[in-house]
Amino acid sequence: MKKSVWIIAGLLLPVLGWASGGAMYPNDEIDVDWGDKAAMQRGAKLFVNYCMGCHSLEYMRYNRMGKDLGISDELLRENLIFTTNKNGEQTKVGEQMRINMDKEYAETAFGTAPPDLTLIARSRGTHWLYNYLRGFYVDDSRPLGVNNSVFPNVGMPHVLMGLEGLKKAVVETHKDDEGNEKAVIVGFEKISDGSMSEAEYNQAVKDLVSFLDYVGEPIKQKRKNVGIGVLVFLFIFLILAILLKKEYWKDVH
Repeated sequence: MKKSVWIIAGLLLPVLGWASGGAMYPNDEIDVDWGDKAAMQRGAKLFVNYCMGCHSLEYMRYNRMGKDLGISDELLRENLIFTTNKNGEQTKVGEQMRINMDKEYAETAFGTAPPDLTLIARSRGTHWLYNYLRGFYVDDSRPLGVNNSVFPNVGMPHVLMGLEGLKKAVVETHKDDEGNEKAVIVGFEKISDGSMSEAEYNQAVKDLVSFLDYVGEPIKQKRKNVGIGVLVFLFIFLILAILLKKEYWKDVH
């Protein structure tokens, strides 16, 4: 039961705030390219294979995702839809991206249901997600054997461990503003290799975060384009309004 509590603490990580105190490491910036649909496709594949066992995207439909990212219904069925309905039939492409685990069962088994991640990129930010997924390190004092430098004492397992491998934290002692010594993580040292190199893993995490950024606001790029068009229209209208005002008032002056 205690182990389940620790797991749930990790599953609730996305809805919790930033860890207090200490410098964040890693703290690298990420720039999501909304024109790179291939990256978002790879991110979708990572999500359904590694995250969707516990976390749903219930505000997104498979076919909407397929339409936006250029994935056919056939490819969705073959590669991205692994859930079934109560009759054992494969989930239809027009349905929401929900998991098979019932919320009531999850609450009974774990104490609370794992949170939906549709809006996680909007609530936590892509910068936070990118660094969090790269911040796991070995910590034998933790119930699941891992900790996280972005969110200390995390209870969530490192589900991407097979891709990244294992690493340990490099710690230095610094004094805070009050003169107290504090251990701060400043880097990582590789212990064992995963199936990906460091560069490949960083790219995979970026792909996953890019996908979650898309899921959080599918209309984001269209909204930006419309906004630019509106500004251009208002600028042209301003010029016309100034010219019209001069035409109306020329006889008065």
